[in-house]
Amino acid sequence: MSRKVRVRFAPSPTGGLHLGGVRTVLYNYLFARHHGGDFVLRIEDTDQNRYVPGAEEYIYNCLQWCGLEPDESPLKGGPHAPYRQSERKAQYAQYAKQLVDAGHAYYAFDTPEELEDMRSRMKTEANPTPQYDYKMRSHMRNSITLPQAEVEQLIQAGTPYVVRIKMPVGETIKFTDLVRGEVSFDTSLVDDKVLLKADGMPTYHLAVVVDDYLMGITHAFRGEEWLPSAPVHLLLWKYLGWEKEMPEWAHLPLILKPDGHGKLSKRDGERLGFPVFAMNWADPKTGELTQGFKERGFLSEAFINILAMLGWNDGTEQEIYSLDELVKQFSIDRVHKGGAKFDYEKAKWFNHQYIQRKPTEELVPLVTPYIADKGVTVDAGYLHKVIDLVKERCTLLPDFWEQGHFFFTTPEITELQAIKDKWNEQKKTFFETWMAGLDSASWAHDALEANFNELVAAQGLKKGDVMLPLRIMLVGGKYGPHVFNIVEMIGKEETKKRIENALNAL
Repeated sequence: MSRKVRVRFAPSPTGGLHLGGVRTVLYNYLFARHHGGDFVLRIEDTDQNRYVPGAEEYIYNCLQWCGLEPDESPLKGGPHAPYRQSERKAQYAQYAKQLVDAGHAYYAFDTPEELEDMRSRMKTEANPTPQYDYKMRSHMRNSITLPQAEVEQLIQAGTPYVVRIKMPVGETIKFTDLVRGEVSFDTSLVDDKVLLKADGMPTYHLAVVVDDYLMGITHAFRGEEWLPSAPVHLLLWKYLGWEKEMPEWAHLPLILKPDGHGKLSKRDGERLGFPVFAMNWADPKTGELTQGFKERGFLSEAFINILAMLGWNDGTEQEIYSLDELVKQFSIDRVHKGGAKFDYEKAKWFNHQYIQRKPTEELVPLVTPYIADKGVTVDAGYLHKVIDLVKERCTLLPDFWEQGHFFFTTPEITELQAIKDKWNEQKKTFFETWMAGLDSASWAHDALEANFNELVAAQGLKKGDVMLPLRIMLVGGKYGPHVFNIVEMIGKEETKKRIENALNAL
């Protein structure tokens, strides 16, 4: 590669960041880092009607959580500022005029009512959604059909207009996609897209080309849903005289619903009970809260690993990769053409793997909010010990409370019936005797277990007959780590209190 690699992620600030968007960020980031290049974040906020307050800050927060910080952005600045399209508005009109002057675009004065009338009038069974294309342009009010003098008069009078690209008829446009290979389009099948809106703002089609050129973007990665727009963009690069600087394209596969039928959406997540946004998103208009992977309890490293594998692998059986390993291994030609089915159970498996591998001291600050949320204040050293005991049973961060709540509060005994079913006076006497002996016991789990075993033997019981009742008394149910680790952790008074509560209930 002769030019320094420069890639960009260019989201619109219109709502939550879908995991497909984060995967696009990730592939851009990995490609840039692999080739020693730059990763640019550009905010495409030209559609002010869809702009949502807070959405831009949300994008920054998501990328920060994921550890995918850009080299240049509206926050960080850089040599190609500004990085918000709304702040670059003044420059787009000159390129639109250049296209009109060269005969590659034209002014269109059609009102919304006239456009609606055209769609209604020209609608047929064969063409249910008529487009403003090479056939239709000759029937509309534009600088192709109107005399030059009238066009100039309308512009001088301040008549609203848009600028549309004039798509050629019967040409085949080809390019080599880094994922899909050679792709071709018949220009006759593409409508005359609006390039500049009546408010002077560019549409995506014009802005993305102008900005990619001015920012020196060498590779453009985006979702495959943008593939139908490619011929418009390719022609704009050509018509503006920038063909030699045009970036290489890669249209990434869709992330599909778990059944493989269609693109994964926010509604699918709500229906099937899993997140599809990186972080919680609260819609400022409706107040609706959509949960994200972060708040569901995923580690950011696991989330990144999950996304990397949704449409890419390095040709080996390896599944667990650190970000540094992904940077080293990533190659765009290993990205799959076909869509990748999202498997939430597999996503949880990844998170479980990362929880097991993460040093406990790094888990303490991540788990603390979930404990605090239950109204419990806990010493970090104590929490460290609890995490060590329960982490192998935890898949998501909230599981640390579910699997270890009894270390912090006296649990409700939900499975008392399991004790009652085989309860007798001999067992009652055993627990009363063992509890009385705790005052003089050495308070370490090995010593506590040895003491327990001696009493079991002395009273002619089997250890299994009293271990399950003890677990249920301490934990409330048939789960948890080693019983004597629990006894050691909760202490003498709490252990006695829980046994007494159980004995009183039996």
